[in-house]
Parts: sequence; structure tokens; C-alpha cells
Amino acid sequence: MAIAVRNPTRPKGRHSAWIGCDFILANIASDAKIPMVLDGRSTDPRRVREQYKRLLPLQNQRVENRGWTVDVLNAVRSIGKGEFSLTEVYAYTERLQSLHPKNRHVQDKIRQQLQRLRDLGFLEFVHRGHYRLRS
Repeated sequence: MAIAVRNPTRPKGRHSAWIGCDFILANIASDAKIPMVLDGRSTDPRRVREQYKRLLPLQNQRVENRGWTVDVLNAVRSIGKGEFSLTEVYAYTERLQSLHPKNRHVQDKIRQQLQRLRDLGFLEFVHRGHYRLRS
């Protein structure tokens, strides 16, 4: 999760208790980190808008599914290759299981999310069990 709930505060005087949150930047998908300033130089606004528009299809997904989609995309990105196999993504089964402990069919979910990433334009299907990242 990219957002962690903090412990609630105690009410003081006229103020009521509230619960704050911390953003855990390390847990934000690399695709969602859109640099507006990089190495002290501003990024071309067209480039920023292009990167943002690329993420828009994710907002139409339910939050539970979006988490899975982004987690599988992170696994794919961490493989470090433009073209990869389903077997290489399956190597992340334990990690994905720890992120989603209620799901007992992780490999099925991986395949489903790879299809979703393909449909959203993040991946392209090369041939059975092989995919390519789109830039």
C-alpha cells in the first residue's frame, strides 16, 4: 500500500480526534511517478501530460483490482527486460501472495492481470506465455 494510516490523535480542547496518513513513496509504482522537474530542469509539459494520460485507464478499475494490476506491473518492471515470459513473472508469486494474502489463486490472478495490462496498453502479447513491455 502506498498510504499507511497513522494512529488517531487524542482530542485536545475543542478539536476532535482525527486520523492522519503517511504516503510511502517507495510503494508507489514507478509508472505513477511522473517527474515534473528532473535534475533541476523542468520536464516538457507535453511529456508530463502524455505520461499522465497513459495512467488514466487505471482509474476506471475498482481499487482492489487496481492494486493487483499495479503490483503485477511492478513485478514485470523488476524483471528488467523489455520482453519476458510468464514463468519469469511467476517467480514473484510469493511476493504477490504476501501482498494479497486472501487470494489463494495467485498464478491465475497474475495471468488475468497480464491480460488486463495488455488491454490497457502497458504490454503487448508476443506469443503464448511471452509478453513485451510497451514504452
